[in-house]
Amino acid sequence: MEPSQPSLSHTTVPVDSDGRATVFRPFSLSSPHSRAFHLAWLSLFSCFFSTFSIPPLVPVISSDLNLSESTVSAAGIASFVGSIFSRLAMGPLCDLIGPRTSSAILSFLTAPAILSAAFISSPTSFILLRFFVGFSLANFVANQYWMSSMFSGNVIGLANGVSAGWANVGAGISQLLMPLIYSTVAEFFPRAFAWRVSFVFPAVFQVTTAVLVLLYGQDTPSGNRETSKQNKIRTPEGDKGEGEHSNFVEILIGGLGNYRAWVLALLYGYSYGVELTTDNVIAGYFYERFGVNLEAAGTIAASFGISNIASRPAGGMISDALGKRFGMRGRLWGLWVVQSVAGLLCVLLGRVNSLWGSIAVMWVFSVFVQAASGLVFGVVPFVSSRSLGMVAGITGSGGTVGAVVTQYLLFSGDGVRKQRSISLMGLMMFVFSLSVTSIYFPRWGGMCCGPSSSSSGSEDVSRRLLDDDEEEDGKVRSGILRPVC
Repeated sequence: MEPSQPSLSHTTVPVDSDGRATVFRPFSLSSPHSRAFHLAWLSLFSCFFSTFSIPPLVPVISSDLNLSESTVSAAGIASFVGSIFSRLAMGPLCDLIGPRTSSAILSFLTAPAILSAAFISSPTSFILLRFFVGFSLANFVANQYWMSSMFSGNVIGLANGVSAGWANVGAGISQLLMPLIYSTVAEFFPRAFAWRVSFVFPAVFQVTTAVLVLLYGQDTPSGNRETSKQNKIRTPEGDKGEGEHSNFVEILIGGLGNYRAWVLALLYGYSYGVELTTDNVIAGYFYERFGVNLEAAGTIAASFGISNIASRPAGGMISDALGKRFGMRGRLWGLWVVQSVAGLLCVLLGRVNSLWGSIAVMWVFSVFVQAASGLVFGVVPFVSSRSLGMVAGITGSGGTVGAVVTQYLLFSGDGVRKQRSISLMGLMMFVFSLSVTSIYFPRWGGMCCGPSSSSSGSEDVSRRLLDDDEEEDGKVRSGILRPVC
């Protein structure tokens, strides 16, 4: 069933020449842009809820299935490994069939995985469960792609930040809600049955959001990918349909061959990847080091994730504000400063010896590390218009790769001193943030270099998104442009 496609001439928000909204109104439903925003964040919220619905019930599941600590740790890593591959695949899929269909397909395919929790009976099946449920986190790539298709460059950082930030709250809400669902069911059924039934809720939630996305969403301001006639690319030979040129191989090569995508993946690995790792270990850290009870430790851990509702959007807002004032150089400097401060706060978190002091540092750290993620995706839409999905997929996968590597190196094995590992994680974050200095755009410049002599750095947010080396007339000029340092 296809929704009716509104004409751009009757849109209720100001738009640019491509129909993308130039203002961001998160509390509106009156335009296709706003509806896409709400459908995107809600769909991703359901996927975060499903993925992180398992950890709060691990004590009950472990007791029932006799899971060892190493099995639980391996399952946590498996959930991130699953999302690495799915995020890489989601990027080109969005380029080919659009974010709306890609998002719905993923939710439909992974909902049975979380529902299968009712049937697991061994450590191996528990690890496989977390691996396949982790695939749902690839919905993040569709989320960010969708926002980049609907909102113009002057507000894209804010739109990406709010959409992902509100969705990430699903991880914190699941920490609070799943134990309540389990406790309610356990009043009427045995414990071994109650925790299995509890996973029906996240599965149904995912399917519901997928149906809403298909019924009420659209890929672009002008319609769905398969019906839109206005989505053209410019070539020296003239305007031609996107389908004639943007095939899978071109999209793949365009993304994989762009070094900026890999640098942003590294930066995301040590912003969002650090956030994921912290989500996994922070409850245990406060429980073991300060002797708080499980309920208090869970509440502290939930507060870390729930702060995403404001901190990640703040990162996107900062990126847009700096882009408007200083161009791309402002976006990159803002990213480096915020991520570096987050790294130093993480170092401090592992060295504070008082409970309330640690909680205070953790809260401030959560704001900066989540804002850094928003700043990373304030840059992503400017890397490549042709391979936007691939670039978003590479960057998003970097986040989960960073989580896997960090958790394996610093938090795996017996006798791990979490306070020491947390400080080392912060040091790694600070060091890797320096990689942002290597990012350079011929049209807009970089942290230390201005744009090429034939380009204007002030055009960061006012002109349409172009591929790295393209001029307005479609001619490649990478062999002519030179940075001004």
